[in-house]
Amino acid sequence: MPDRYAAGIRQLEERWGLVTKPMPHALSDPEWIADHPEARAADIHAALRDENVRAIFTSIGGDDSIRVLPHLDLELIRTHPKALLGFSDTTCVHLAWHRAGVISFYGSSILCAFAENTGMFDYFTRGIEATLFDGVDAPGRWPENRTGWTVERLDWLVPSNQLIARILEPAPGWRWLQGRGAVRGPIIPVCVEVLDWLRGTPWWPHLDGAVLAIETSEEQPSPEVVGRMLRSLAATGDLARLRALLCGRPGGEDLDPAEHARYDEAIVRVVRDEHGMHDLPIVTGMDFGHTDPPWTIPVGVACEVNCAARTVSLVEPCVS
Repeated sequence: MPDRYAAGIRQLEERWGLVTKPMPHALSDPEWIADHPEARAADIHAALRDENVRAIFTSIGGDDSIRVLPHLDLELIRTHPKALLGFSDTTCVHLAWHRAGVISFYGSSILCAFAENTGMFDYFTRGIEATLFDGVDAPGRWPENRTGWTVERLDWLVPSNQLIARILEPAPGWRWLQGRGAVRGPIIPVCVEVLDWLRGTPWWPHLDGAVLAIETSEEQPSPEVVGRMLRSLAATGDLARLRALLCGRPGGEDLDPAEHARYDEAIVRVVRDEHGMHDLPIVTGMDFGHTDPPWTIPVGVACEVNCAARTVSLVEPCVS
């Protein structure tokens, strides 16, 4: 989809005056790159070693970045720390960064929010600026998106669609399902289906005292599936060790927004009804992941969830 890619690069460069540099295999033949996960890891290593590269932006997500993990050099990530931006399947690479002790950014990709039809959404650009560009200070309060959201899909293979603004759904605000007082812990944002692939591997994140932020992909796992994934977290003991659970608005263009409440019910059923965790703060309908526009979340920085004030804040710097 070269036209969509070009739109994302253009809007990124024009907005922030950046210079982009495709890595050696970033634009390779898709069938070849699918057979060579080590080439994608080599691109990451090349970007880390390149003194002119300040950040690594993903082109798109996918479904197999777990195949890249064995080829990654954690020591290189640790000794050449650079910002990594992406979401969805990039969860795998984010958790490699996290294991290496380096902050990355769960945000969008070139083909997605950066290439948004008729220009990037203001909520998205504010999130990028607050965390990635201005992150030498703590970003502070994560604002709710009140201007609308969308999962409408206009075919990226049709260049003229780039001139058509997507239709926005009303944004009624976040839903605070339970919790009391204020809690704080490192925020770990993930696509929950991708996290589930990593269970039992060395790449599984340390969740003791964490604020876990989960979201679902365009594959649209049902509320029942999400509930089962949370039961698995409970079985490992991780659920009981969380400080808070934040949930993105469910992804999937075929999902009726009226069905979002069923996800809330499934989450509460597991957390409160099955495991008696009445005080764990749970916030749903949040603005990150597979609906647009998304906020950008720095992985591993301290996050405060204040149930009394109904605020979520990022309370330490993201970049040096």
